[in-house]
Amino acid sequence: MLAARLPAEDGLRIPDPDDIRETFAKAWQLILAREPQRLVVFATHWLALVARLHLYAAERNRGGAPEPVVEDDPTDRRFADDAWRQIPFFDVLRQGYRGFAAAMRALFADVADLDPATRRKLDFYLRLWLHAIAPSNFPHTNPVVLRHAAESQGASLRRGLAHFLDDLERGGGRLAIRTTRDELFELGRDLATTPGKVIFRNDLMELIQYRPATEQVYRRPLLIVPPWINKYYILDLRPRNSFVRFAVEQGFTVFLISWRNPDASMAHKSFEDYLADGPLAALDTIVRQTGERVTNVLGYCIGGTLTACLLAWLAARGERRVGCATFLTTMTDFAEPGDLGVFIDDKQLARLERYMQRHGYLDAAWMQTVFSLLRDNDLVWTFVVNNYLLGREPPPFDLLFWNADGTRMPAMMHSFYLRRFYLENRLVEPGGIRLLGEPIDLGRIRIPCYFLSTRDDHIAPWRSTYAGARRFGGPVRFVLGASGHIAGVVNPPGSGKYGYWTHGRRPVDPDAFLARARWQPGSWWPDWAQWLARRSGARIPARDPETGRLPPLGDAPGDYVRVRAT
Repeated sequence: MLAARLPAEDGLRIPDPDDIRETFAKAWQLILAREPQRLVVFATHWLALVARLHLYAAERNRGGAPEPVVEDDPTDRRFADDAWRQIPFFDVLRQGYRGFAAAMRALFADVADLDPATRRKLDFYLRLWLHAIAPSNFPHTNPVVLRHAAESQGASLRRGLAHFLDDLERGGGRLAIRTTRDELFELGRDLATTPGKVIFRNDLMELIQYRPATEQVYRRPLLIVPPWINKYYILDLRPRNSFVRFAVEQGFTVFLISWRNPDASMAHKSFEDYLADGPLAALDTIVRQTGERVTNVLGYCIGGTLTACLLAWLAARGERRVGCATFLTTMTDFAEPGDLGVFIDDKQLARLERYMQRHGYLDAAWMQTVFSLLRDNDLVWTFVVNNYLLGREPPPFDLLFWNADGTRMPAMMHSFYLRRFYLENRLVEPGGIRLLGEPIDLGRIRIPCYFLSTRDDHIAPWRSTYAGARRFGGPVRFVLGASGHIAGVVNPPGSGKYGYWTHGRRPVDPDAFLARARWQPGSWWPDWAQWLARRSGARIPARDPETGRLPPLGDAPGDYVRVRAT
C-alpha cells in the first residue's frame, strides 16, 4: 500500500524493493559477522517483555490496575482513543507493539561499520515498516474501527471498501489515496484568489503581476520564484493564509512565476532553460513593465536553489539586477540531504533516468509518494484508517488539496538536478557547475539575503540550509521557524501558531546558533516584511497591471497552474 507503482513495464516503484532488500541484507550480514550478541540481547529483551505483558494482562483481567509495562506516548495520535487503554486486549496489544518497535530499533541501531548512506536507508525503511505494521492500521486490531463498524451495522466498512475501489480506479491500478475533498476547491474561487494579471508567457512559465492593495508601493519590485515540483499557489492559498496577499498588502509590487506543468514534448528542457526562461525572462519583463532595472527576488525550495544560481550567474557577469534576495527552506549545500537522500543513489537514479527517457518526464506520482513517505503516518496511514477502515470522507483542507495537485518533471532538467546537486553536491564547489556559459560560485553572491528555514523540515533539513547560507559572500539574516517545510512557511500573522528564532550572528555550528538564538512568538512574515522594506526604496504611486506597459494576457491565477498531472 505504501509503494507507488508507475507504469508496470518500467519497473519503477517507490520505495524500491531491491534497495530495501539490499539495505537490510547488508545490515544483517554485519550483525551476524561482527555483533551476533545483538540477536541474543534482542531475543532476551523481547521474551522478557512478552512475559511481563502476560502478567500485566492477567492482573487486568482480574480487575486490577497494574503499572503499564511500556511507557505511553501521549503525542502518538494513532492510539489517542480511550479504548486503547480501557479494554485490556487492546491495551496489551498497544504496549506490545510499542515494545516490539523499540526492540527492533535497538537491534539495528548503530550497526558497526555500516556506511552513512546505508545507515540512513536502514533507519528510514525500518521506520516505514514499523509504522506499516501498527495495529491501528488493521480493522480487527483497531478498537475504534470495530466500534464504528458495530454502530453502523457494517456500513462504515462498506463505505471504506467503496472508497478503496474508487481510489484504485482513479489511480489506474495505483492506489491514489484521497487526502481531501477535491470538489470543494477551485482555483481562482477558493484558492489562488489574490487579484492580478498574467503579463507574460513563454514555454515554461507565466508571469503574474498582482494588483496593488495600497495607494503607494515601494519602488523596487519583488519577484517570487516558487518551486516547480509543486504548484505556486502554496503561497496564495485562501486570503487568510496567502503569503502573496500579505506581501501586496505591505506595499510591495509583487510579480510571481507560475511554472508550466510539463509533458513529453518538454523532455529536452534543461536546468539552464529554467534559468533563462524563468527568472531571467521575468527580470527582463519586469524592466519593461515598470522601468525598474533592479528587482528583489524571493525563492522557495527548488525555486530558491534556482534563485541562488541566478544570483551567482549575475555576479559572474558583473550585473546588478537583483537588490536583495529571500530564500525559503532552500537547499544549496546538499552534503546532508536528510531522508530524501534515501531515494538518491547511482542505482536508483539510473532506473529513474530510464523511466524518464522513455516517457520524457517524471510522473507526478513519484514525487508525491516520496514526500508522503517522509511523513507516512500523517500523509498515508491517517487516511488509510479514516477513508478505508472508518469509511469517512477526508476533511476539506487547502494544504492537502495543493499537495495532491502534483507536477511532472522534464527528463533532462530533473536528471541534471538530482545528479549535479543531490548526488554530487557540485553547487557548493566554486565553478563546479556552469550555467549559460558562466561558472557558478555562491561565494560571489554579495547582496543582502534573508534565509528562512524550519526546524522540523523533512525536505530541506535546517542544518543543511544553514550550511548553505554560510557559503554566501554577503550579509545574511538567518531565521529558523518552527514546524516544517510547508506549515512553518505558510504561517500568517494572527494564526497564533509556531514562532521563530533569530540570532545577530551566524556561528559555524548550527546547534550553537539555536542554543543562543532569541525566540520570537508568532509569524516570521512581519520580520521579513520589515527587512525587505528597508531594501525596497522610496514609496511611489501604486502600479496597476491593467494600466502597465504590457497588455494583460488574462487574469490570475492564469492557465498553466490549472493543468493537472493526471
